[in-house]
Amino acid sequence: MLAGTVQAQAFDPGAHKGPQHGVQNEVMVLGTPHLSGMPKTFDPSTLDALIDRLATWRPQAISIEAVSGQQCDTLRRYPSRYALTVNDYCPDLSVAAKATGLDVPAANAAAEAMLATWPAQPTAAQRRELAATFLAAGEPDSALVQWLRLPVAERHADERLDPALVDALEALRVSRNETTLVAAPLAARLGHERLWPTDDHSADRYGPDPKAYVAAIRKAWDNPASKQRREMSSGLEAQLDTAEKVLAMYRRNNAADVAPIAFQSDYGAALEEPSSQGYGRMYVTSWETRNLRMAANIRDLMGPTPGMRTLVLVGASHKAYLDAYLDQMHDVRIVDSQALLK
Repeated sequence: MLAGTVQAQAFDPGAHKGPQHGVQNEVMVLGTPHLSGMPKTFDPSTLDALIDRLATWRPQAISIEAVSGQQCDTLRRYPSRYALTVNDYCPDLSVAAKATGLDVPAANAAAEAMLATWPAQPTAAQRRELAATFLAAGEPDSALVQWLRLPVAERHADERLDPALVDALEALRVSRNETTLVAAPLAARLGHERLWPTDDHSADRYGPDPKAYVAAIRKAWDNPASKQRREMSSGLEAQLDTAEKVLAMYRRNNAADVAPIAFQSDYGAALEEPSSQGYGRMYVTSWETRNLRMAANIRDLMGPTPGMRTLVLVGASHKAYLDAYLDQMHDVRIVDSQALLK
């Protein structure tokens, strides 16, 4: 061995699964198109069969591709680096803060305290209060779960939930993305009290010239593999008028051949981006770090409840990375989502 070199250790964490006694954690990573980009003609009721299938697996927690209120609170403290990230991923909480008198740390602590003593049959007033608290905590998707669990007649303002927050919840209820159309209704059906945001944007970095960064990455994306990738999904997404076609779209997004073409069109192309500033490699750094931290957040979610089932609803490009990273964990078994979608 040459001086100064280190011999690689042939240790595969994923080959050492446990525990030998007890139930392992199970994770199903479901790759989804971003439903906010679907045409206005898309009928959300065609998602019912997908939700039915997911419900049969009975996950005990549902992880979503959203940034937590706590991380957004941290990012807001560093505008010199994260101003663009906050603008893109962190909702304005001023209305909820004014209505509840709670900042993000206090609201998160209050929500956790409420859930620690949450009754089996909470009153409508308790659900409205928890929804308001989640909104102030920067957890609007969990607030929506509480809102959906209320009878329609109980979805109104009171001393804890003012009309402005009711408007915010109603706007969420009719919005169209995979969290509001799939994750939140599924959580409400299964009797969950919240969703778990496990996205991470703390590695976002654009260099001194964000416009040049964006231009360089878009130029790298302009390649034959990107065209092939668009053709793989465009036909399916253009005609989603039945539940079976929606299931076919999800089968396509979770197929084994998606990850290689996604790499060629996106991260692999960016890795070879030739700018002297290294914009492409900067992008790949943030992408890999983001997925690693997402995997860590998902793994952390299982800690307090060993042997749980976790559904991860995430953009299709993340699926292969999260499957690979989470499969390295000793106490995680990856469940094939395709079996559920057949």
